[in-house]
Amino acid sequence: MSTRTTRQTVEDFFSAFGAGDLDTVKNLFAPTIDFTVHGSSAVPWAGTRHTRDELDTFFPTFAALGPATEYTIHQIVVDGEHAVALGHNEFPVLATGKSFSNDFALHFTVQNGQITRYQMYEDTYAVDQAFTPTN
Repeated sequence: MSTRTTRQTVEDFFSAFGAGDLDTVKNLFAPTIDFTVHGSSAVPWAGTRHTRDELDTFFPTFAALGPATEYTIHQIVVDGEHAVALGHNEFPVLATGKSFSNDFALHFTVQNGQITRYQMYEDTYAVDQAFTPTN
C-alpha cells in the first residue's frame, strides 16, 4: 500500500464526514474492522465496532450534538498503511446545554484502499462532562 493511497483514503474520509455523506464514509471502511472510541457510557458514540454494518448505529449518534462551533484538522501524518490525524473540535450537547472543546488524534490503518482500523483518542473526561446533566 502506498502512502498516497493511505493519505487519499483519510482525506476522503474527512471530506465525506464534513459534508455529511455518511454512505461514502461507511463505504471507505472494510467489511471487518477494528473501530474503537473510548469513553463512558454517557457518550453515545463510545464503544467498539467490528463490522462496517455496525457503523450504521455509530454515525447517527452525532445527532446528539448541535453543529460544530469548530472542527479543524491540523495535520495528517502518514507512514505506509498508517495515518494519524491531529485536530480540534468544539460541539454543543443538545440534551444538557453544555459543550466540549477537544483536541483529538485519530489513528487509521488503511489496507487495499479501505480503512481497517479506526482508533479515536480524545479528552474523554471533557466529553463525558458535557454529556452528564447538572443536578
